[in-house]
Amino acid sequence: MAAQKSQKRSSRPSGRRPGKVDVLGMGIIPFDILYTIDKYPAAESKIDASDFCTQGGGPAPNAMVALSRLGIKTAIIAAVGDDLFGRYSIEEMEQEGVDVRAVVVKKKPSAIATGYIEKGSGRRTMVLYRDITVEPRDIKTSLLPLPRVVHLDGRDMPATMKLARWARRVGTMVSFDIGSIRNDVSEVFGLVDHLVVADSYAFPFTGCRTVRGAIKKLRALCPGTIVVTEGLRGSTGYENSDIVTQKAFRVKSVDTTGAGDAFHAGYIYGLLNGFSLAERLRFGAAVAAFKCTRPGGRSGLPTVSQVRKFLKSRPRTYA
Repeated sequence: MAAQKSQKRSSRPSGRRPGKVDVLGMGIIPFDILYTIDKYPAAESKIDASDFCTQGGGPAPNAMVALSRLGIKTAIIAAVGDDLFGRYSIEEMEQEGVDVRAVVVKKKPSAIATGYIEKGSGRRTMVLYRDITVEPRDIKTSLLPLPRVVHLDGRDMPATMKLARWARRVGTMVSFDIGSIRNDVSEVFGLVDHLVVADSYAFPFTGCRTVRGAIKKLRALCPGTIVVTEGLRGSTGYENSDIVTQKAFRVKSVDTTGAGDAFHAGYIYGLLNGFSLAERLRFGAAVAAFKCTRPGGRSGLPTVSQVRKFLKSRPRTYA
């Protein structure tokens, strides 16, 4: 189905490229409906929720919102439906200062994600419905802002490859986020400068049981920096033949939804500001920890001053 322009994007002057941004993200943008429950229910049982929240979601959109709060100029490419959820998703990102002119509106339902958050532990289970994609024809590269970093989640691979190749042509760094095995994304690895993946992807994809073993195998596919995140066990990165580790910071966790997205945002913030690999991992860990103190993927996202104050307090880490 052909994409339709939203009102916001129709105001763009015909044939003109908008100004530069720091980061251009592309990925799924589901509308998140999140319930807090005392414990996960048994099959065929009924339980009550103790809390409830709704907000936009998705790895790349969450990262763009997080970066915007950190003072970074961002834009997003995504596909939403011509419905209430799509309009809400666009408006929410506009309010966060994210440029949404490359969002395409289609005659399909917007993606919906329903999450169940366990009170006390902050663990969550997410259920996603999505029948809407970004197609290569939806990306008009001549009208895209020129970013310093392109950040991808790989869910729509033909579009992902088009944007990654364009980034290479215009001299833009490519950051890639993959949290689990859903589709084969390895085709893009050779175009990626910063591959930041969760252990839930790295271990099954490589067949390794250790982070260092997984990194060694990923290096054969990706010439850039490689980082593997492990939740409470922290993160490990490889760059210029050096291995760097960072422990996760200890906080009172309310909800881990979007913690990986927040880590990516902190990592990219450090990348844009010339941080070393160790500093990028530390800043990313701090942004992720902050996020976990509030429900949803965006509610707890911090400002730069909050992150700096947190790091100066010498926060405790998990063992």
